[in-house]
Amino acid sequence: MLKPTRRVAAALASAVLGIALLTGCSSDNVNCSLDQCTVTIDREVDASASVLGVEAKFVSADANTVTLVVAGEQISLTKGQQAVNVGGLQVSLDSITGDTVSFQVARN
Repeated sequence: MLKPTRRVAAALASAVLGIALLTGCSSDNVNCSLDQCTVTIDREVDASASVLGVEAKFVSADANTVTLVVAGEQISLTKGQQAVNVGGLQVSLDSITGDTVSFQVARN
């Protein structure tokens, strides 16, 4: 039988692991709900984020379009465009500023 302190430690470890698996997010620039994450990354060549089990990496952007590599596949997103299906996820563009790109990633 586990001692009370070990039970508490085991319960806390299980809770942290459960939350991490539930959200599927592992970056400071990712904000997730149950099935969807909003990712905000810098507009620089090496910017990337891990989201819902895949990596999203910035490639390039202009005023209306951003190019990303998501789950190993290069995609282009345009403001107002419907979500693009890639790697079992739906990816859509939220905003492009001079410094950042923000996009949504959701499970199908």
